[in-house]
Amino acid sequence: MYTSFLKRFFDFIFSFCGLVLLSPIILMVSLLLVFVNKGAGVFFYQNRPGKNEVLFKVLKFKSMTEECDKEGNLLPNAERLTNIGKFMRSTSIDELPQLWNIVQGDMSFIGPRPLLNRYLPYYNSTERKRHSLRPGITGLAQINGRNIIDWDTRLALDVQYVESISLKTDVKIVFKTIRNVVTAKDIVVDTNQELKDLDIERQITS
Repeated sequence: MYTSFLKRFFDFIFSFCGLVLLSPIILMVSLLLVFVNKGAGVFFYQNRPGKNEVLFKVLKFKSMTEECDKEGNLLPNAERLTNIGKFMRSTSIDELPQLWNIVQGDMSFIGPRPLLNRYLPYYNSTERKRHSLRPGITGLAQINGRNIIDWDTRLALDVQYVESISLKTDVKIVFKTIRNVVTAKDIVVDTNQELKDLDIERQITS
């Protein structure tokens, strides 16, 4: 009952209300990014695999400019990350546009994070279970280390969530997520400290 109906019902109600209540903040941030991002735009769009690996466009506030060097190549991420972008990442404000993804039914509040398309060939059969549910803004992996845990642990936590999903688990994840956001726990702002990409890591170890 919870997985088949109530979870989606709660997602729609709370995401719709969230968009309405947070619309002043979303508008203010959007206007600020028009100037801060130096013409790079306000929103970041990227195709990601959702439930059953069906692609959808994930939405985020854009935290980096698109500045290039003299040869026309994009500058390193750390140089393009704006101060506003750092603040948005540290407070998770950059995730607010994903409320629209939830309203549309592409995402849930809680579930495995939607990762890059190019990672799909590198999951083993057990890890692919993470795509049997809608991806989430937060999840079991996010409250247990987020980007500071290794890929094997992170993907194992995603599968653990899929196999043990319940209302009780989701409520716990919500409260732990709020605590982590307030305390900025396990949030990686410096792009140089992020995990190596999954495909690169598994190519190296294979």
